[in-house]
Amino acid sequence: MQTSQAKSPWFWVPSLYFGQAIPYIVANSLSVILYKDLGISNADIAFYTSLLYLPWVIKPLWSPLVDLSGTKRAWTVALQLAMAAALGAVGATLHLPGFFMLSLGVMWLLAFASATHDISADGFYMLAMPASQQAAYVGVRSTFYRLATLAAQGPLVILAGYLATSLHDVRQAWAIVFFILAAFFFVLCAWHRSVLPHPLNDHKAMDGSGPLRAFFATFGSFFAKRDIWLILGFILTFRLGEAQLLKLAALFLKDPLAKGGLGLSNEQYGVAYGTVGIVALTVGGLCGGWLISRVGLRRALWWMVAAVHLPDLVFVYLSSVQPQSFGVITGFLAIEQFGYGFGFTALLVYMMMVADGPYKTAHYAICTGLMALGMMVPGMWSGKLQETIGYQHFFVWTVLSTIPAFLMAALVRIDPLYGKK
Repeated sequence: MQTSQAKSPWFWVPSLYFGQAIPYIVANSLSVILYKDLGISNADIAFYTSLLYLPWVIKPLWSPLVDLSGTKRAWTVALQLAMAAALGAVGATLHLPGFFMLSLGVMWLLAFASATHDISADGFYMLAMPASQQAAYVGVRSTFYRLATLAAQGPLVILAGYLATSLHDVRQAWAIVFFILAAFFFVLCAWHRSVLPHPLNDHKAMDGSGPLRAFFATFGSFFAKRDIWLILGFILTFRLGEAQLLKLAALFLKDPLAKGGLGLSNEQYGVAYGTVGIVALTVGGLCGGWLISRVGLRRALWWMVAAVHLPDLVFVYLSSVQPQSFGVITGFLAIEQFGYGFGFTALLVYMMMVADGPYKTAHYAICTGLMALGMMVPGMWSGKLQETIGYQHFFVWTVLSTIPAFLMAALVRIDPLYGKK
């Protein structure tokens, strides 16, 4: 793919995908810790932060707009500027009356900008490099995305805890964290405006009718796939248990013993779940990818379905025993996160298999939208359910909620050679 100026992808691929991950983690994970620290109920946190998944669910619906107006490069830079403003606005709302709904409204705008940025950044990545080079940098993309996840859930949470203790003002502590994030995105925007190459074929579509026809054809061909109901069932149920557990895990770790939690501070959470846990998740993902590459998805599927779901029993144990050893808690969380990372790889490869064909990119976007839907809806009711039945029974329920995933794994068709060397 020719470009008007040659710049090494090392100048922009790491920063592009580090920046792509941050707002997603802020909207869907960091927001949970923020609102817990500010005294919002578990039911409200789970319901409203689950709604923040919505832009990622429906992003395939407006993806043609990115093609019809402007260039992928211009979209990417502009959206990073918008996300910088949104992050700063979240920090500015935290001392205002009605901060919860005000900050949520800004978070929703952040999520919308982030989902659109995913479309433009991924499109730019494919335009700026030839296919062979794209494949070579997939590992770089994944590594820096994971590093951003680590940074957002580890050091940033630890910093918020430290500042809250030092300043004796939890709202000011979190406001400073969001102002730091805003400053980072302003710098990121300026950096990418300077270093992103200008692909010669990065231009808007001249005629909207063609892309719109292709848009409807893309959706039609996806839902006309063989065994579409099994495909939908597998993608939507694969994370049914995890979708509920994920929203409550951080709340459980931070709630005091008297409320059935483990009473971790932000600093402890940042180390145990946001640092050690993310490292274990990353290692698990690498091991899962290696296994599929060796034996294929069909042979690895049951091992991976078990790996992603059975470690949910860790939370049943933790909620029953409520251990006070930080080392024990961290160790069990690492086991759960390793299993999740290992098994989740199966869903990613399955979606690649489903998307394979002439509409590969668009069909994969539809799959990721369905996956986000499977996370959003169960997460919305999880907080209210936990408040009704308590943490221990709630985690037992999440384990039972994994049964549909096992049933779907027994029914779906897998290419026996897919993912195998």
